[in-house]
Amino acid sequence: MAESMKHYKAVGRYGTRYGRRNREKVALIEVEQKKKHKCPYCAFPKVGRISTGIWQCDKCKAKFTSRAYTVSKVPAIRSVE
Repeated sequence: MAESMKHYKAVGRYGTRYGRRNREKVALIEVEQKKKHKCPYCAFPKVGRISTGIWQCDKCKAKFTSRAYTVSKVPAIRSVE
């Protein structure tokens, strides 16, 4: 008999390829990077990822660098355009 299958949300697109552990790691990373983070300048919870390590607040329009997949506690240099 087959065991019950665990469903992987966004990484289900990979099907049975790449192995279970790799898909689980990718799932955790994607959930972390796509959620809304708190802005280190205005504390509004609507910071989105522009590209790798570049984040922007939707409220105060602060653009800053941080970690690749999540916003760290201490912001780097602030740049407002």
